[in-house]
Amino acid sequence: FVLRKFFRTQDINMRRHFSGMASGLALLLFAASTIGVTHVQAYEYQQMFAPPFGGEVRPRAVAPPRELVAYTGRHAPGTIVISTEERRLYYILPGNQAIKYGIGVGRPGFEWGGSKRISMKREWPSWTPPAQMRRRRPDLPSFMPGGPDNPLGARAMYLSGTLYRIHGSNEPQTIGQAVSSGCIRMTNEDVVDLYERVSVGTRVVVSR
Repeated sequence: FVLRKFFRTQDINMRRHFSGMASGLALLLFAASTIGVTHVQAYEYQQMFAPPFGGEVRPRAVAPPRELVAYTGRHAPGTIVISTEERRLYYILPGNQAIKYGIGVGRPGFEWGGSKRISMKREWPSWTPPAQMRRRRPDLPSFMPGGPDNPLGARAMYLSGTLYRIHGSNEPQTIGQAVSSGCIRMTNEDVVDLYERVSVGTRVVVSR
């Protein structure tokens, strides 16, 4: 396909782009044959780093898509159910359905579980790192105002009796990973969607 498009186009920038794609794809397919990656996987990896026409090469963060799924569990509609093992959050809907979101969870040593309630909601929240976190990370500021550079992202839902939150993230590449200090991370798009569906008092069930 790449070669066919290359020979058909007359635009010099597009020819350069397709030539670069073909070279990169060939290299990835050669590497795939030595490490057991399928040709389909190698092509997907190459596409993640392929630049737009005339653009710079940079990785594209891909978070798991939001889905509407069947739900046959015991929790009532309006409940948030978080599976830290699966790294997914479910918002339970009527009619045996749920919205399934990709999340980032606590790294080893920071896992937790239990039943909590949303005690507070904030849009573009500010962040005051707790003292124990600043002891681990003395480079952190004592306070950070809300905004696109804030680690809490576009929205935050605070969990009762804890320092944890369900919040957005300006690092979408960490969704699906275990990298936080116990908070539940979502993409900014997903956390805005969830934020609009829940209220203070919503039950949150976290399983390990």
